[in-house]
Amino acid sequence: MKTDIDIHNHCHFSFDLWLTLIKSHPEFKAKRVELFSSFFEVNKPMDEVAKTVKYYDDLCNTINEITGGNIDTFEIYLMILGALEVDVKLLNKEKLNEFYLKSEDLFLQYKPVVIFENIHDVFDNIKSHGKTINILSNTGFIKGTTMRKFLIHENLDQYIDFHIYSDEINCSKPNPLIFQEVKNQLKDQDLPLEKILHIGDNPIADYKGAQDFGFSAHLLKH
Repeated sequence: MKTDIDIHNHCHFSFDLWLTLIKSHPEFKAKRVELFSSFFEVNKPMDEVAKTVKYYDDLCNTINEITGGNIDTFEIYLMILGALEVDVKLLNKEKLNEFYLKSEDLFLQYKPVVIFENIHDVFDNIKSHGKTINILSNTGFIKGTTMRKFLIHENLDQYIDFHIYSDEINCSKPNPLIFQEVKNQLKDQDLPLEKILHIGDNPIADYKGAQDFGFSAHLLKH
């Protein structure tokens, strides 16, 4: 992955997470499907469960991008369980939260793979020039609270001035409100928008979303 980011002409750097800095551990999604199936006692073949999980993961991500809203993690679980003919009326928030905590443990056991070349060096270089960094990520199955734990574990949190996750502010990229939140959290409120660079892999959510708001944008090519 190319990381030819223009550090000198920008003062603040906003990074997407998934498929920009990190990607899923190759075993994680299969392990999560197994956990999902056993925890909720799903009476369907594992490949059907896996297909249904992927379908609703992709669908909810697309809905979030189109509407600019944020479908709650528990809502995604309930849609999947409904499609798999599990009686969701027997469930409650406590049960869903219990599953989330188990899936978080699994996620931190099968941690994402860092794909951004020399990420510590790039972040260190940005900070050594007195510039600032944020994470700006749409979330689905994995909430912002869990991503923070992962970034602390990877010693990346030390570089990050603030985090913005769609589940915490109830809106998703490319909604201008989520880019406005980046602007709101900057210490220098007089910083021109074009001095803020958003880096991501998604042409609509990251590149066009940031540009439409007035930020500079850098589309990472895989």
